[in-house]
Amino acid sequence: MLSVFRRGGSAFELQDRMPAWRPAADAIWIDLLDPTREEELAVETALSLQLPTVAEMEALEPSSRLYQEDGSTFMTATLLSRSDEMMPIATPVTFVLAKGLLITLRYADLGVFKIYSDRAREATTGAEALLGLLDAVVERLAQGLDGLGHRTSAASATVFMQPAVKDYRTLLSELAQVQARASLVRNSLVSLARLVSFAVLAADVSAEPERRAHLASIQQDVQSLTELSGYLSSQLSFLLDAALGLINIEQNGIIKFFSVVAVVFMPPTLIASIYGMNFDLIPELHWRMGYPLALVLMVAAAILPVLWFKRRGWL
Repeated sequence: MLSVFRRGGSAFELQDRMPAWRPAADAIWIDLLDPTREEELAVETALSLQLPTVAEMEALEPSSRLYQEDGSTFMTATLLSRSDEMMPIATPVTFVLAKGLLITLRYADLGVFKIYSDRAREATTGAEALLGLLDAVVERLAQGLDGLGHRTSAASATVFMQPAVKDYRTLLSELAQVQARASLVRNSLVSLARLVSFAVLAADVSAEPERRAHLASIQQDVQSLTELSGYLSSQLSFLLDAALGLINIEQNGIIKFFSVVAVVFMPPTLIASIYGMNFDLIPELHWRMGYPLALVLMVAAAILPVLWFKRRGWL
């Protein structure tokens, strides 16, 4: 899908005439969302540039993600898609500054694009649109880290402040989900930091002191969030180790109880095994209900410990 944002506009305008397509004179931002090959060729022909392939966007080498070519600046970062869902996914997004325009190329829907497009009317050039979009991305990541911080605090209270955790599986699952999400956010921030550092080389940014200062501010925000994500990751690792330690302590207590019970009943069992049937005078020896009662006692002796163990949460 090929969309264009025009100066002073309030939303993207969908473009559907590909042959001999040209952007409007007041266009500042061209967005390609999962584009067809025809749409890519239309943009490449109109702007005389070569958009990166999916393989180049997903490459880890900085030379494939950050480069300048024929006066255009190409920058690719890994951002989060489906950030409102339980488990977001990482997707590469390419930002191109060329001929005063911002071109974005992506293959997944990102909510931050819609959020920023609602207030992008203040931008007058592609460089300003890029800086505003980066601000929105950083703000979105900050909100995500804030939510992870609340979930981490809740997990910490569950581990240390409650008398006992009954369902460790749920706790460990929550910690694993938060840890995985924090890792994705951190990877996105690292990727974004590289992009911001390279963006200063773009002519449209370096020519204006205000834009350089704006980019420096974004870089500081990204660095602060990266440090915060590192702290959250270490905190989550600590909570995971603490939860596993508590599980081991509880299991050791259960094994200790069983060991004590076994030791307590071992001598009476041994004595009963040797001497229990070696007497002539046993009152119940000829009792008609003795055998059924023995069966009932054996079944009860097997069921009652199981019920008690389940009540204690050991089974």
